[in-house]
Amino acid sequence: MKFKDMPYKRVDYDKTAEQFKTLTKRVKEAKNGEELWEIHQEYYKVYQNMMDSMTIAEIRHDGNTADPFYAAEKDYYDETAPMLSSLATDYQRALYESPYRSFMEEKIGRVAFATMDNAIKSMDESIIGLMQEENALTTQYNKLIASAKIPFDGQVCNLSLLRPYLTGNDRTVRRQAWKAYSDYFMTVADELDDIYDKLVKNRTAQAKAMGYDNYIQLGYYRMNRNSYDRNDVENFRRQVKEVFVPFAERVHEIRRKRLGLEKLSYIDNEVYFKEGNPDPVGTAQEILESGQKMYAELSPETKEFFDFMMENELFDVFGRKDKKQGGYMTYLHQYHSPFIFANFNGTSGDVDVITHECGHAFQGYLSGQDPIMEHADITMETAEIHSMSMEFFTDPWMKEFFGDREKDFLSMQLEDAIRFIPYGTMVDEFQHIVYETPELTPQERRREWSRLEKIYMPHLDYEEDPFFSKGGFWQKQQHIYNSPFYYIDYVLAQSCAFQYKVWMDEDYREAWKSYLALCRLSASKFYPEMLRECGLKVPFEDGYFEELVEKLGKKLHA
Repeated sequence: MKFKDMPYKRVDYDKTAEQFKTLTKRVKEAKNGEELWEIHQEYYKVYQNMMDSMTIAEIRHDGNTADPFYAAEKDYYDETAPMLSSLATDYQRALYESPYRSFMEEKIGRVAFATMDNAIKSMDESIIGLMQEENALTTQYNKLIASAKIPFDGQVCNLSLLRPYLTGNDRTVRRQAWKAYSDYFMTVADELDDIYDKLVKNRTAQAKAMGYDNYIQLGYYRMNRNSYDRNDVENFRRQVKEVFVPFAERVHEIRRKRLGLEKLSYIDNEVYFKEGNPDPVGTAQEILESGQKMYAELSPETKEFFDFMMENELFDVFGRKDKKQGGYMTYLHQYHSPFIFANFNGTSGDVDVITHECGHAFQGYLSGQDPIMEHADITMETAEIHSMSMEFFTDPWMKEFFGDREKDFLSMQLEDAIRFIPYGTMVDEFQHIVYETPELTPQERRREWSRLEKIYMPHLDYEEDPFFSKGGFWQKQQHIYNSPFYYIDYVLAQSCAFQYKVWMDEDYREAWKSYLALCRLSASKFYPEMLRECGLKVPFEDGYFEELVEKLGKKLHA
């Protein structure tokens, strides 16, 4: 079914709550495993129907944040979703504690019960009010960012439409665009500080109410970290600082020489060539059509997937006024349909949507064929491998998108991925500091960000910009507001995608077989064992980066 034709009906809280309560009672009274399994099948339907309604409302709200109907629906779910989540957790707790749990483990797997354990540890009826307030605050942030109106070049731009100017080939225009960007954030800096300060205090209060010292442990449970902990992440960050940051600085030096600059400025941070970054050729619609041709040639599985996406109009990628910034893939269970949301703006990021978000969507399409619902509950450090690796697997088709600048794009793609590792790791360390010391003032948080920038990105020079030089850059990073501790998942996944990059250059067919196996495993196995089964190394292990950095270094071009 086409997305536009999918009917929407608001989730009836009272009816759904009663269904969850009845199912929970039946789980507790179940006489055997078979009966428990039948009850769980009913739960599947109730839960998936609820989630689909909420997802449709979210997509349509994000497509136009000024639409009053879906704005009201968003407010409704901000209030009711925590209550429904609490009731779903009650059901999971009953299933987790059932005397027939071993029977259910045979059906849905050990990973599913580890996920339930995390859900139980991260939800309590006493914090529903705080969760509702948290939702309202993140909605306030997203509306503020989506409503940006920045006069530039004779038009009024939102943050997405300004981006081509921020990475253009004219350095004077770039500087003007960055000034306009900075000026906008200066006008909303106090409001951004206030929202984040309230979020930190709110999340800390939730953690305290749950019996935790601070939000970090609760945040890990909510991110469903079911096979590694904070110590593993700290060891990974240590290796990034010791091994990868010096490597990334070498890449920045290559870029500086290529640009012919004496010193890199923040206005050059995402620029790779004097003549400007390679932009895709063709219209937005032609990019989608090139994507369809590419996936038809890549494999039978990807052809089937992309044809399905196009036939059912499961893309919303065109930039519009009042459209939420950013991009994502989500999933509609009863339609077995992934959905991709993005903002095309004429830059190479448009092609990233066709590769990165389609990596997510391809895996979602495959996992939708798995009858076990819990196998779709992939943790984010795994989910992002699917997307970031697809960026590399589609490299042989980049001439379709970039024409004569294909090689420039491939160089930029690799260098940009390398550049990301220190930044993403820094975001994670910043969040650990923030939630370990929630009493920090907004000014102190900015100073911490500036301190970390000197460790992770020592080349960076903000030239006294009044917003960015004072540690404000993180306020444009939506994940910090919306999804605490998510960002390290990108970094872990990018490091695994680098393994695939090295592997596919040596044996593309074998690397693709491994990737396909990883996608099909979904959440049926824990992260470390899944990686090892697919022939990948686990990023937390000591010495992880040494060989990888050596092999990646050989692929760089001055």
